[in-house]
Amino acid sequence: MNAPANLKYTKEHEWIRIEGNTAYVGITDYAQSELGEIVFVEVETIGETLAEGEVFGTVEAVKTVSDLYLPVDGTVLEFNESLEDSPELVNDDPYGKGWMVKIEITNASQIDALLSASEYEALIG
Repeated sequence: MNAPANLKYTKEHEWIRIEGNTAYVGITDYAQSELGEIVFVEVETIGETLAEGEVFGTVEAVKTVSDLYLPVDGTVLEFNESLEDSPELVNDDPYGKGWMVKIEITNASQIDALLSASEYEALIG
């Protein structure tokens, strides 16, 4: 499984790419492969400020629906609207075009508690 070194990870299989006070969040290559074919991504939290671990949306695969958890406290700024017409981008490019939300980080100190790529790889075995 692919886990880019420039990202941080959660035990719930989300990744976060930090760019100053904002960040992009999605699910990992491992998560998308376990879910199977992604058919729908729903995010109804635009403009909301959520705490670390709160649900910011759901991802629906052919056989299951899974909650999506925010890796750090933040305000949901933007949903990747490309996923409305092409949810398979999560399968095809989970760390690039398959990002799910852009957030404004409200508690940067939480970043240190996230997993590095090597820690995440150890978690998934």
